[in-house]
Amino acid sequence: MRITEAAQRLGTSPRMLRYRENLGLLPPTRERSGHRKFGDGELRAVSLALELERVYDVSPAELAFGVRVLADPEVRARVRELGERIGRVSAPPVRALDFEKEKALRWLGRKV
Repeated sequence: MRITEAAQRLGTSPRMLRYRENLGLLPPTRERSGHRKFGDGELRAVSLALELERVYDVSPAELAFGVRVLADPEVRARVRELGERIGRVSAPPVRALDFEKEKALRWLGRKV
């Protein structure tokens, strides 16, 4: 189905679907002709995004950033670091074996 029909089924506008597509919240929907084509899978993905936004009171842009955090290890690490610095995320526990490994490497004169 085309974007107008998909928007009607989802209770949103074609403009909002294009916005979500630009944010990366839609699976690829373009055909060779350049038109967007929505199937059941795409509708379910948009429905889930709409539900997450409603339940967790987040904007589409915030949800898109959350997906980016999950998909990009560097972004995830930096956001985790921020969370630790502001006290919203606890630092991962240091394991005893890691401590012993670091101690052994220092003893051998290698950088940890």
